Amino acid sequence: MVENGDGGGIQIKATNRKALRDYVIEDRMEAGMVLLGSEIKSIRAGRANLRDSYAAIEGAEVFVHGMHISPYEQASYFGHEPTRPRKLLLHKDEIKRLIGKITEKGYTLVPLKLYIKDGKAKLELGLARGRRKYDKRRQIAEREAEREMSRAVRYGRSGAIK
Repeated sequence: MVENGDGGGIQIKATNRKALRDYVIEDRMEAGMVLLGSEIKSIRAGRANLRDSYAAIEGAEVFVHGMHISPYEQASYFGHEPTRPRKLLLHKDEIKRLIGKITEKGYTLVPLKLYIKDGKAKLELGLARGRRKYDKRRQIAEREAEREMSRAVRYGRSGAIK
């Protein structure tokens, strides 16, 4: 359910479309974030960017690096640094499971989506495996073939819309 109203629902503020192209996402999970006041205000204004961001496990904590949140213009000189590492809030058992998957099978944690849910900023993390170059080409070819088939069905042989 996506709403742009007050309070309830989900408001998507940023997506990482490059991650969906470069990685095969095998598992998704939701994480809260530790933010400053000026950061949440910038996110609510839609001034966040997930491009080139990644999540890393440091000790028993998970941090997101490279996520850009623009400085809030009305904040005083006590604003925030735009690309500082931000701590993610996950349960201990989720972190242990992630540690096991990342070290054992060569997965990586990729931020996929930043959204506001019930008034709180959440980050959707994907447990991802890198996509090979030939896999990317195959995905593009499949998508184009699907488009061609839908065009052929829609227009038929005569070229007129059915």
